[in-house]
Amino acid sequence: MTDRNERVRLAIYSALAATGRLPSATTLAEETGLSDSELDEAMDELAAARHLVFGDEHEIVLAHPFATRNFAFSVMGDRTLWWGGCAWDAFAIPNLVPDEPAALVATTCPACGTAHSWTVTRDGPPVGTQVAHFLTPMAHVWDDVVHACENQRIFCDESCVDRWLTDTGNERGAVFDLATLWRLASNWYTGRLGTPYRRREPKEAAEYFASVGLIGPFWGNAP
Repeated sequence: MTDRNERVRLAIYSALAATGRLPSATTLAEETGLSDSELDEAMDELAAARHLVFGDEHEIVLAHPFATRNFAFSVMGDRTLWWGGCAWDAFAIPNLVPDEPAALVATTCPACGTAHSWTVTRDGPPVGTQVAHFLTPMAHVWDDVVHACENQRIFCDESCVDRWLTDTGNERGAVFDLATLWRLASNWYTGRLGTPYRRREPKEAAEYFASVGLIGPFWGNAP
């Protein structure tokens, strides 16, 4: 990544971590020393490198684990309220943001609408009998990352997963408990608020998934 793009990436991520909101164009220009056209070019390149995700109107909707619109997860710290980009991202935020080591993560079951919330900390998984269901295999997440994130959800239990699959006609993805979700989220974004940041390569990602107990074709690490 170029120094210019890394400055822009860090400024965007730092603002989202601190406030839950994107920096204004003026603030971003002041912090990076770049012109509007240079910022636009940098953000396009960051999106191409999968550090940012644009919506239909070329606006930033995801800078994982942060979202700029509702993806069905709110994350409330003592001073900051975030949108989590998915179940994975929502559980990751209190593990990543240094000044907010505990947060209330809230969502609703996609099948029945039951509200759920957990206090998520860095100390260990929250208590709960709910289950996570990820629809899209890891190898295909970036085919349509917004759709993939919208379908990384938490359900009351496996019967609600089955009901939702029947109602939507989707095929079953990966189902796992909250403890596994927390382990997946706890260190996935380590270093993202620092600089320089390097994304995991696919082999490294597959090894990380295995280290938290997620193994098989869905995760790209079948024995």
